[in-house]
Amino acid sequence: MFAPARDWLTVREMNEASELAAAPSQHRIEPATLEDMPQLVELLSALFSLEEDFVPDPKKQEQGVRLILEQPSRGRIFVLRTDHMAVGMANLLFTISTAEGGLVVLLEDVIVHPEHRGQGYGGQLLDYVIQFARDKGFKRITLLTDRISAESQSFFQKHGFKFSSMIPMRLVYPENS
Repeated sequence: MFAPARDWLTVREMNEASELAAAPSQHRIEPATLEDMPQLVELLSALFSLEEDFVPDPKKQEQGVRLILEQPSRGRIFVLRTDHMAVGMANLLFTISTAEGGLVVLLEDVIVHPEHRGQGYGGQLLDYVIQFARDKGFKRITLLTDRISAESQSFFQKHGFKFSSMIPMRLVYPENS
């Protein structure tokens, strides 16, 4: 609905993505599948347990992941994978910016499992999704990071992100949760 046909991953693109993202350490980056659901929900639970604004709710996380995976025109989830499991993820949601005059990405849920941190995998995952967005012609990537996490802010700054003068605001509908 939002994304032009060129934003859909073909089987060939998925294979190329797997080949290009494969690292000598047996880690590779590729699009997530429904089979990854348990590991994605586990990663999201770990992430949301660290954030002040969110509370882990595996049913909600599964529902959200399923909506993205089943509607590739709305977004894409990429996973950092070992031979046996997804150990990291990044969630790209597609929308339209009237300011930019085109498609943009909202980057969410960037996380690497604690046992795999400090090895450069988060940077590889972020570089991969940045290049994906550039190659697909998106105009901008926006993300939210925790205000209190200087480490997280520094990580994103090292990859070219800058602070915005915009501030996030939220309206939650408890009755719809």
